[in-house]
Amino acid sequence: MARTVWDSSVGKKTVMAVSGLIMLMYLVAHVIGNLKIFFGPGEFNHYAHWLRTVGEPFMHYEWTLWLIRVVLVVAVVAHAVSAYQLSRRGMKARPSKYVHRKARTSYATRTMRWGGIILGLFIVWHILDLTTGTVHSGGFQEGRPYQNVVDTFSTWYGNVVYLVAMLAVGLHIRHGFWSAAQTLGAGSRTRDRALKTVADILALLLTAGFIAVPVGVMTGVVS
Repeated sequence: MARTVWDSSVGKKTVMAVSGLIMLMYLVAHVIGNLKIFFGPGEFNHYAHWLRTVGEPFMHYEWTLWLIRVVLVVAVVAHAVSAYQLSRRGMKARPSKYVHRKARTSYATRTMRWGGIILGLFIVWHILDLTTGTVHSGGFQEGRPYQNVVDTFSTWYGNVVYLVAMLAVGLHIRHGFWSAAQTLGAGSRTRDRALKTVADILALLLTAGFIAVPVGVMTGVVS
């Protein structure tokens, strides 16, 4: 039964919608946490430590954080695989002489594929930069996330990578939220405008929230 659902286009779209909403909820929580950096190193470092102690003493140190990471990895992989397979299925279904009319689709829709690739590469870079410190500039300091963030956004390439990725996030959310709503049956003629408005607002707020951090470092508000 599960195999039959997965093999169908509807099943893959549903997997994309559910996994996308899981990632969206994470992004909302993540941007709220990121904005704590404007309250100073003590507040931000305390928040980073708290993430590792959530659920104690029932959960061991970092177990909840690792559980969240596993769920996110599964969501990202399921989302990417579903998107790739649907894309391949769509290309095979179209006649070879079919010419896609870009005017019929929005900019966000046309860039979903490249946006997904950009975000996939960004996730890898982001982990290697601020989680493991492998590619971090200025010397990664374990247990001092505030200083690590400042170090990253004190470099031109750190800002460029992050800003491009966050713009891709905004475009992805703008189209993805509305698309997920349609897939899960929440869309209708009367609700479409409201759903598109919610998608626009979510995309704008999340993009602005994430971009606020590097802008804060660049302008000296965060230092």
